[in-house]
Amino acid sequence: MKILGIDEAGRGPVCGPLTICGYLIDESDLPQLKELGVKDSKMLAAEKRETLAPMLKEIADDFVVLKITAREIDKLRSETNLNIIEIERMQHIINMLKPGKVVIDSPEVNTKNFSKKVMSRVSNKNLHIVCENFADKNHLEVGAASIIAKTERDKDIRKLHKKHGYFGSGYSHDEITIAFLKDWIKRNKEFPDFVRKSWLTAQRIKEQREQMTIGKFAKK
Repeated sequence: MKILGIDEAGRGPVCGPLTICGYLIDESDLPQLKELGVKDSKMLAAEKRETLAPMLKEIADDFVVLKITAREIDKLRSETNLNIIEIERMQHIINMLKPGKVVIDSPEVNTKNFSKKVMSRVSNKNLHIVCENFADKNHLEVGAASIIAKTERDKDIRKLHKKHGYFGSGYSHDEITIAFLKDWIKRNKEFPDFVRKSWLTAQRIKEQREQMTIGKFAKK
């Protein structure tokens, strides 16, 4: 049976794309993933992920990587929420690769409800679908998808660093990221396209800067 694992990287950060990977593999080849030491990408060092990713691509029957830019996320979030955005991409991957079974790392706590949403636009209504929280830790095919998604996103982040300067991980808890955003908005007034302007972090930084500017004018 062909099994499809689906996972994402970059759901939460204020900078960079959301990357979703669908990893298709024959059930009989799963032991190869175990031998390689496949697990949740967050549990592996970056160097290990970079080493594993090309090996995983060779073992796979097929794989798909979909990237949603910060600009696209902002536009889509004006009409819907991030979960629906992910679900629509997952449905597209499933319909493309046509697995016998799919295992998804669910972003929703209510995994049964998430499963129903995914199945709503899947062409194969008899598909065996499993949606779990932390599926990347418990299913090798999802772990493989997690590793590829993470390495692909990391490449994109490195390209952005090279073009715009180092901004850290892109997550809101990263002091380097926050300092970069504050400096950028001070010098340019508007955020660049790789920043998710609909994120609360970006909105607060921009509002604080605008208030500071208003305060300066008021004192004159």
